[in-house]
Amino acid sequence: MIAPRRSSLTERRLEVRFGQASLETRRALGWSQRDLARKCGLSQTLIWRVETASAPLSVNVMARIADALGLEVELSIRLPFIAGRPQRDAAHARCMDYVQRRLEAAEWLVEREVEIVHGRSHGWIDLLGFDPRTRTLLIVEIKTEIEDLGRIERSLAWYGREAWASAKRLGWRPARTATWLLVLATDVNDDRIRANREGLAAAFPGRATEAHAALSRQAACPPRALALIDPRSRRKQWLIRCRVDGRRSLAPYPNYAGFMRRAS
Repeated sequence: MIAPRRSSLTERRLEVRFGQASLETRRALGWSQRDLARKCGLSQTLIWRVETASAPLSVNVMARIADALGLEVELSIRLPFIAGRPQRDAAHARCMDYVQRRLEAAEWLVEREVEIVHGRSHGWIDLLGFDPRTRTLLIVEIKTEIEDLGRIERSLAWYGREAWASAKRLGWRPARTATWLLVLATDVNDDRIRANREGLAAAFPGRATEAHAALSRQAACPPRALALIDPRSRRKQWLIRCRVDGRRSLAPYPNYAGFMRRAS
């Protein structure tokens, strides 16, 4: 004998609400359960089970009863919040490797693509670093192209809240957190930063100079910082200032495609 399927909590709520609505509407129309069963082409026993929510409710049965009673049933689908899904394109992977090597050379512990889950929200922190000397937990978000700045800021705010638990799972005991947005050094990204300079200045007051000082432990780590990176560069000062921060030269690459041509 096959055991009946058990409804999930969400399905159970739907069954109860639909059963109650069916019962109230049927009575308002002056119909008996037999009347409704005849109009739906279903058994009276099934109508009773639906109204009492005593059996799993199929979409087909719900549709037939709703049509007979004139009920309007709306199905609402809410997508989960998914942030920072691991990117597999070559440029992003190259940037990830580059930043990880640089942080490890500065004696930071580094974990990459750290998965975080909270309720229906799901995301990945590109790089999570920890400096045992200063007990600073560093959240690094890497972007090869800047598209939705609002989404980036929302994701980073969430990462900042969840990173503590991730650090604890890794055996780290941070005293403070910092969040850095590191962007591929292209003219297109520089222009995007310039166009949004006021909002980015408020969101990321720290810049390349302050971040470099923190890596060498000459200054405190800026809580939020923005800088450009060139994963093909071997310069000691590997965090690059944006044009709005006073850099006069053009970026190493005109755009994403330009980097890919040079990197291949």
